[in-house]
Parts: sequence; structure tokens; C-alpha cells
Amino acid sequence: MSTTADDTDSSVDDAVDGEPPAPELPPATPVELAGLGEVDVREVPGPEGAPAVILIHGWTASADINFFTCYRALGEHVRVIAFDQRGHGSGLRTRRVVRLEDCADDVARVADALGIDTFIPVGYSMGGTIAQLTWRRHRDRVDGLVLAATAPHFAERRDERLSFLGLTGLAALARVTPTQARDRISDQVYLRRKTETWGPWAVAQAARHDWRMVLEAGRALGNFSSTDWLGEIDVPTSVVVTMRDPVVPLRRQVRLFDEIPGAEAFRVDGEHDAVVANADRFVPTLIRAIGSVTSRIVSAG
Repeated sequence: MSTTADDTDSSVDDAVDGEPPAPELPPATPVELAGLGEVDVREVPGPEGAPAVILIHGWTASADINFFTCYRALGEHVRVIAFDQRGHGSGLRTRRVVRLEDCADDVARVADALGIDTFIPVGYSMGGTIAQLTWRRHRDRVDGLVLAATAPHFAERRDERLSFLGLTGLAALARVTPTQARDRISDQVYLRRKTETWGPWAVAQAARHDWRMVLEAGRALGNFSSTDWLGEIDVPTSVVVTMRDPVVPLRRQVRLFDEIPGAEAFRVDGEHDAVVANADRFVPTLIRAIGSVTSRIVSAG
């Protein structure tokens, strides 16, 4: 079940003197996804009749880690839906190899479970690839797209390809090794590098991941490319560009914008973690990007 400010492990919160408590989060409700299992879905109802946006988080994050700065502000304008992707946080657990296409189908399944006919996927980083695939696989459900800090592909340079290739072996190892060994992989791949920069609450959230599935999602991200069909996207689209991003190079984000017909760009002076580190700039920009899509939907209708 999703962790809230009230049920977060206090021993984790107290791990660093003066660390602020877990952020205030919208309520979570368990939702059954067509026989696959339950996911915890956070929702802010928004104004009456507001369009629905489904927030899709990045790799190794969770909905809360990625979007806790956004929930309340977005909820003043739209209906906000958020859940954890497969293997991340409280997301679905399955023995099947994680595919981004299945994650895109999960977005539609959550909408089905909530009785939402059409919606706007809002994807951040890996979430942007899932949002693109959601449009491609469920075109009749997607009214528009908002793509932030993301790209048409994530592995281009030799070092990037080798890095993602390494995840293949780690993911296979995580399938067959005991829990203790998988925990060591978790420390080496992720938590050790994040502890110094993320508060104990966020580290505790990340510790809930199924790391075999997270690694498989990373491998899938390395293999993703939408360059052959980006030009087919025919719904209003906003691209939020993180201008100083060392993870998703600016030129790739610009290519995403250039290749989508009629897309509008919204720039944020920040790095890949701008949604948290520069929330005062990022959140208002995201609101404008969503507003641009919703106004174009109305105009087209």
C-alpha cells in the first residue's frame, strides 16, 4: 500500500537530524487492474468537469517521489491520477519481464478501473516514453500529451548503450539470486548513490522497489525508440524541456519537440530533478503546459 505522511516509518524519518517529515500527499485507494493485481492510486478530484491527467513517473522513482511537489497545485486545475509503475514502489509485481508497452497498457487499465474514458498522460523521463506508447497503443483514449524531461530514445552514445546493456545482466541475476544478493545489487545500483542527496523519506520509498523489475524497466528504456512514429502523433502535445539536464541531453528533448507535429515547448531552467529541486519554477511551467494542451483540445472540439 502507498505510504503517507502518517504511516511512514519514523525510524527512517529520524535518520537525519532536522530532516523534514514526509510531504503531505493525496489519499490513495487500492484499485484492481483486470486480474493483474492491485495498485494504489492517488487522486485529486480537481474542479467539477475538469479533464483527467494521469501522471507517469520516471525510472527508479515512484509517483510520490516524482510528483509530490505537483499534486496539490495541479489539482486546482485538473483531475489528477497517479500510481506507481511496475516494480516501482507499490506498483504491480509480476514474474513477466517488464515491458514499457505493458506499462502503457496499465495506464489505460487504471483509467478503465476509475471509469475514465479519455485522459491526458503526463510523463516524466521514463514516464514520457510510457506516455508516448500510451498514445500509440490507445489512441482513442488519449486526448493530449505532456512530455517532460524526456526524449524519443535514451541510449545513443556507446557508453550509454553499454550502461543499459549492463542492466540486462543485472536483471537476469536479480531473477535467480537470493533476496540478500538482490539487496546488495539494490545498494550498489541505486540507494548508495541517492542517500546523500535524497531525504530519508524518499530513500524509504525507493527501498520498496522490486529491483529485478526496476532493472528490467531500465533495460527496456535503453531499447526504446519512438523516432519512426513520432511524426504520427496527432493530439495536442506540450514538451517541458529541462534546459540543464545532464541525464536527458537538451538536443534529444529538442528533437522530441521538433518531431511531434504542432507541439509546443515550455522551458525550465533546471536539471533532471527540476520537478523537485526547482519546483517553484517547474510546477507553474507544468501547469501552463497542461493548460496549453487542454485549451487546444477545446479549440479542436
